[in-house]
Amino acid sequence: MNTYVQHLPHVPIKRALLSVTDKTGIVALASALHEKNIEIVSTGGTAAKLREAGIPVIDVSEITGFPECLDGRVKTLHPNVHGALLARPSLESHAHTLAEQNITPIQLVVINLYRFSDAVASRPEDLEFAIQNIDIGGPAMVRASAKNFENVSILTHPDQYEGFLEELNSSQKGISGTTRFKLSCAAFRMTASYDTMISSHLDRFQSESGQETTENLSVREPLFQSLRYGENPHQPASVYGNPARFFTCFHGKELSYNNYLDIDAALSLGADFTDTEDTLCAIFKHSLPCGVALEETPEVAWKKAFSTDTTSPFGGIVLFNRPLDLDGAKAVDAIFTEIILAPDYSKEALSLLEKKANRRLIRIHQWPDTSDSQIRSIAGGYLSQKPDVGFVGEERKVVTKRAPETKEMETLEFAWKVVKHVKSNAIVYAKNKQTIGIGTGQPNRVDSSRLAVQKAEAFGHSVKDSVLASDAFFPFSDGVEEAAKAGASAVIQPGGSVRDEEVIEMADQYNLSMIFTGKRHFRH
Repeated sequence: MNTYVQHLPHVPIKRALLSVTDKTGIVALASALHEKNIEIVSTGGTAAKLREAGIPVIDVSEITGFPECLDGRVKTLHPNVHGALLARPSLESHAHTLAEQNITPIQLVVINLYRFSDAVASRPEDLEFAIQNIDIGGPAMVRASAKNFENVSILTHPDQYEGFLEELNSSQKGISGTTRFKLSCAAFRMTASYDTMISSHLDRFQSESGQETTENLSVREPLFQSLRYGENPHQPASVYGNPARFFTCFHGKELSYNNYLDIDAALSLGADFTDTEDTLCAIFKHSLPCGVALEETPEVAWKKAFSTDTTSPFGGIVLFNRPLDLDGAKAVDAIFTEIILAPDYSKEALSLLEKKANRRLIRIHQWPDTSDSQIRSIAGGYLSQKPDVGFVGEERKVVTKRAPETKEMETLEFAWKVVKHVKSNAIVYAKNKQTIGIGTGQPNRVDSSRLAVQKAEAFGHSVKDSVLASDAFFPFSDGVEEAAKAGASAVIQPGGSVRDEEVIEMADQYNLSMIFTGKRHFRH
């Protein structure tokens, strides 16, 4: 600890200002302060709640001599408040000003802010509503108190109350400089996070064509959970933000770093199938899909997805886009599955699945946002991009002599959604809205296609009359030729190669139907 902080004297608490949105624990804290004859100043709803509990309160308007006005926008922005927070009574000039202006110093401030993130989540496209939910007076008081930690303690979260009271009760001299500095640091982290939330949300309304407009990248998210370790046991790791908005793990051990990566990958794929009436089952291993299918029931969807690759799913994770019933649960329970995700579970399904303590069960609350930027660290900085949001702006264009039949088209659309979530170079073979072969992460597209065919055949699938999806264009006609020789009948790809004409000619030569989408889906 810095020597300056260590040598700060303890500060006794004589007057406190309490003004909180989250009123958890505020009555107990105020009661403990009142028992120590500490004067309590408060505002609005906080003051009303304390009075209901029989705790004497001084209204802020009494010390400002000015009533709350402008619908509560102005109530604490006053010299009698900020002078009381920023004064350094040990300085003769400050002490003189306090006496001359009849300002009583405040040694404790308890504040948390309007829930901006909750407000805008309920009405994300309403800019005026967002503006009206920006707290001004609260952050101003927090910053003033945190700046003057020499003389003021600032509490910004109910979790801090218990420790603060323990020190207050155990020390005759008051609160130590070390504690006040620690609370000050936490307060500045809170206001930084709050301002970042606001600026990030408002930036969405001034972006053009989805391009980034901010000159500085700011990421301030609260600690959500400390993890046992990262990708490997020797790597410390944590989760920040609020994943609980999207899912909750309600059974099994706490989630690991790799679990969070897998869950994110699964939710992202699921978000691309929200418009289907069928049941989606997607099986993931190491954040990659190893089997995906659409069917009428979870049981049949699982069996078809599993048949894509009957080796990789062991110890993997399974996602459903519909509530999981008992028959589906029995099917999944046939092998060891580390994580199951579904919007809900029947009572019978839970009764079966919860028998295994080492299995994690996830309840999906909502699908991931499509507006938030994606950020990755690189040597010396960060990369930021808007997410690959589904298939907006794509135009399906049949470029071959033969157009796809209805059944082919349905499976082409299915495979095109899946291939977006396979690492490049990515190839997906599918039949009847079921993956039968997936080629991922190869340095060239032909190798990915060969790998997908080999895996399909290894697990008993015939590639004949299947369809192929490629996440990017075929640079040469050999990739399409390989698909045709394997037995594929239709291809969907972005197009855009300088050799598109050669690729189309090759498809026509083998009577393939081919669709260009005009938009690629690389995933590195």
